[in-house]
Amino acid sequence: MDKTVNQKAWFLVLPVFLIVAFSAVLPLMTVVNYSVQDTFGNNQFFWNGVGWFKELLDPSSDLGGRFYASLLRNLAFSAIILAIEVPLGILVALSMPRDGWRVAACLVILALPLLIPWNVVGTIWQIFGRPDIGLLGYTLNHMGIDYNYVSNEFDAWATVIVMDVWHWTSLVALLCYAGLKSIPDAYYQAAQIDGASRWAVFRAIQLPKLNRVLLIGVLLRFMDSFMIYTEPFVVTGGGPGNSTTFVSIELVKIALGQFDLGKAAALSLVYNIIVLIVCWIFYTVMTNAGVDHTKREGAV
Repeated sequence: MDKTVNQKAWFLVLPVFLIVAFSAVLPLMTVVNYSVQDTFGNNQFFWNGVGWFKELLDPSSDLGGRFYASLLRNLAFSAIILAIEVPLGILVALSMPRDGWRVAACLVILALPLLIPWNVVGTIWQIFGRPDIGLLGYTLNHMGIDYNYVSNEFDAWATVIVMDVWHWTSLVALLCYAGLKSIPDAYYQAAQIDGASRWAVFRAIQLPKLNRVLLIGVLLRFMDSFMIYTEPFVVTGGGPGNSTTFVSIELVKIALGQFDLGKAAALSLVYNIIVLIVCWIFYTVMTNAGVDHTKREGAV
């Protein structure tokens, strides 16, 4: 019996394609257009080809030097954030209760930082860390610790990192908690019969079952941390000096501060490609690791 193919269903998704084309594709094409041109104002553009990309990828040029320096800061920041937030989120999820009224209380408390807008988070920590009126800065200075995130690079980095950990660890914890709740009780009962220790249960049951959840958490946190802008810009403004000037802040400085649309467009495209490549690497590595682990379990 021949199956009837009805193509009318495409009309249902046509509005979605139109919205995506208007909100994403057209701005992207505009950025691509700017990246191969130069302007001297008065809306007059001149063809520049791949000149901006060559200058951007040349570490000896001013633009290239600034780009590579900010990129290294971004990579270092993302690595530190992932190294702290992922284990901490797992630990918080393991420490949460599994039933009763305390579950709802813990979930509400964990969700509170995620509900605060990014600019408000930056403002909170900007005031919180001030050495004159901020609770954190005032307390540390009265304890004999010379803390000032405005003039000290280490203090600025520490403030931005602690701020991000406070803001986003809850996301990893909630994802891990959902993954732990989905593990059937039969696994724990079998481990209890075998006399498995708490560490053995975590290593052999909980951690393997969290692979997919951790993949989502790592990807989300990498993308968010690598594209961070609002919080460090509000707290430190990219300073002191350029110590906390990440690629996003450098991009805004070039686009709005210097109004170099061609350079900013080229930088934004390269920035986007880097995010896509690193996310693809993360996804491929972690997915293959999960498949290999499943094959080993099946072989056993």
